[in-house]
Amino acid sequence: MLATGAAVTTALAQVDREKIYQWINELSSPETRENALLELSKKRESVPDLAPMLWHSCGTIAALLQEIVNIYPSINPPTLTAHQSNRVCNALALLQCVASHPETRSAFLAAHIPLFLYPFLHTVSKTRPFEYLRLTSLGVIGALVKTDEQEVINFLLTTEIIPLCLRIMESGSELSKTVATFILQKILLDDTGLAYICQTYERFSHVAMILGKMVLQLSKEPSARLLKHVVRCYLRLSDNSSPHTRAREALRQCLPDQLKDTTFAQVLKDDTTTKRWLAQLVKNLQEGQVTDPRGIPLPTQ
Repeated sequence: MLATGAAVTTALAQVDREKIYQWINELSSPETRENALLELSKKRESVPDLAPMLWHSCGTIAALLQEIVNIYPSINPPTLTAHQSNRVCNALALLQCVASHPETRSAFLAAHIPLFLYPFLHTVSKTRPFEYLRLTSLGVIGALVKTDEQEVINFLLTTEIIPLCLRIMESGSELSKTVATFILQKILLDDTGLAYICQTYERFSHVAMILGKMVLQLSKEPSARLLKHVVRCYLRLSDNSSPHTRAREALRQCLPDQLKDTTFAQVLKDDTTTKRWLAQLVKNLQEGQVTDPRGIPLPTQ
């Protein structure tokens, strides 16, 4: 009985794989592509080797890039429809699958495929099709940085991803802000990324200004998840390591009061990790600070 059950499972898996192969082939034809995109995007979590299958099959990546390029004309002026957005987001979901797989990630970066997504991150329209497009595009970059691979950070630092994320962090939807802040956080947590942002005052001040605006906004419209990423970014900028002491000095001058008082006590009451990060941030900024005899910090020279 058990053997029969195993045989049936194997047969079903084989049928399923045959369907996957069929859909991948159907991506090459404009007539069958839309349905194939939909079906494959549904299966991407359940087929562990889908990314190599997509990457190594003839014409598949070209077909996915064609889907992306096809909607560039709908970006400016912003005429993107919900149907167009859903279709291209299915293509982006498959690219995210390729971006996050260890066998295909390096080739994905070497082909500079993330750059095809940047025009979507430049959009500012607040309509749902555009929000969905931006969020899904950010998801591809988020999948890359989640791997904590040095080559990913090195690649991203040669592109305009930081200013793009900062703009979305300032004016996107809460979900888009959260993913954009997560991407910045991952870049900052890498030593090369931190050094890059702290290399010039302009870069550092731009990041600090946007984070400050976000704290102000979060004090009016709290989101524990978004606040967690913002605090982690601040904590990394306050890092004690010697090359970045100037960044820490500057941060002392511009850290929002809301992070020093009890503004977020209620939001963080059950979040011990973020509370610990916040306490460490305040401690980092107090260390080495010159005070007068009453313990009041003196301005830096």
